[in-house]
Amino acid sequence: MKKVWSALKKVWKFILLLFFILLTFSYAMFQGGFVSWFLFYSFLPFAIYCVSLSLYSLNELEVTRVLQKTDYNAGEPLKVTVIVKRAKSFPLFYLLIEDQLNDSLKFAPQQKKPKALLLPGMKKELSYEYIIDELPRGEHLFNSFTLRIGDPLGLFEKEKKLEIQSRIVVYPAYNELLYRSFENQYDSGLTASKERVQRDTSMVTGVRDYQPGDRFSWINWKASAKRNVLMTKEFEQRQSHDVFVVMDCLPHKHFEPVVSFTASLLRAILKKGAQTGLLTISKERASFPIRGGEQHLQQLFYHLAKIDAKCISSFEKVLDTDGLFVQQTVSFMLVTAQITKPLIEKASFLGQRKGGTITLFLMKGENDAPTENERSLMAIANARGVRIVLVHEGEYMAAFSEVNSR
Repeated sequence: MKKVWSALKKVWKFILLLFFILLTFSYAMFQGGFVSWFLFYSFLPFAIYCVSLSLYSLNELEVTRVLQKTDYNAGEPLKVTVIVKRAKSFPLFYLLIEDQLNDSLKFAPQQKKPKALLLPGMKKELSYEYIIDELPRGEHLFNSFTLRIGDPLGLFEKEKKLEIQSRIVVYPAYNELLYRSFENQYDSGLTASKERVQRDTSMVTGVRDYQPGDRFSWINWKASAKRNVLMTKEFEQRQSHDVFVVMDCLPHKHFEPVVSFTASLLRAILKKGAQTGLLTISKERASFPIRGGEQHLQQLFYHLAKIDAKCISSFEKVLDTDGLFVQQTVSFMLVTAQITKPLIEKASFLGQRKGGTITLFLMKGENDAPTENERSLMAIANARGVRIVLVHEGEYMAAFSEVNSR
């Protein structure tokens, strides 16, 4: 239907143009004199240009989108340069070009708009740039450009959509954290520690198959030679060596701070030398096993870049995931923006199962204080052995200040 309507519009404009030519010519013939013929000859170049423009093909326009890089952090500015090249020097009165952004980028703060009105004239190469001041977290696709040209009289317009794809990944913003374990647990009990988190290599308990991320110094060469397979020493582990983080994906106004703090926490744990895993349940369940290394951190950040607050189950039901808390030597940290009594009861039960304390980070706005209900729930949590740490947006370092002061 649109194609038929477009064809009818073109035919109608040709008829209208022909009518104007005949009208001015008839006026000149019947009226005579300098003015009438001047009017006819003045209109004639515009008419010829309209006809030429209708025959001009937009396929010769070559558009390039230039991005400075493809990986960003949330809040960073994005500068995009658009270059238009063409083979012929056909005089164009104007070129209206717009980079079609997805909704998440379209409503982001913009210093310069992705839409520009260019005056090409006879130029074969043109360019313009636009700037998005603060990139939102996510994976963003640039799919196409819309081009439009026209004549000075507005009789003829031609429009074309060019499919030119680009992609950027905006990782969650993170703060530098100095991670400190809240507690280290040996088989004999709890002790406070401020040393670098690492495996206790002085207490070898056995050997196991080599796994990606194991250090070169952990390899047991004698056992490897006997079995003809790389074997790694198994050490006595403290509870806080490995950390498993569970992030709440329920819709909430503080969901972005939840993602940002989770990214900061995971990064700090891995930078400290420990290993970590992550569980999120949004539109679908995503579980990352406990590992270490830069590649693992990149996988976690990429997942956090794309995640949405689309969970339909309460956080305590998420913690009922089968097999989640099988490993007794793992420290568990929960990140959420809202606490409830069932959540505290579930965390307390899981803490008793693993013989330790569950740490729950409660995200609040920059100047938000806990409500009376939250204070009451925090007191209940403390009595049931659940550690609740209040974290304000932008003040993530304070989450471990209690440990750092020891």
